[in-house]
Amino acid sequence: MNDSLKTLLIIAFLILIIWNLGAGLYYLLVDKGQSKRTVNALTRRIGLSVALILLVILAIYMGWIKPHGIGA
Repeated sequence: MNDSLKTLLIIAFLILIIWNLGAGLYYLLVDKGQSKRTVNALTRRIGLSVALILLVILAIYMGWIKPHGIGA
């Protein structure tokens, strides 16, 4: 897997997470508690966040990405 694809995959996850966070805020303001759309959007955001964390952990374990510190 090349570096560009890895970067695009992570950025795509982050965009989807931010999109669902914004959707949750929008539904919270528009629906005023009358539907479950806010809860569903925030649940999707949490699921995507967990999936991204697990994907990064898997990538480190498999050697696809190498973690590094600042100034290393």
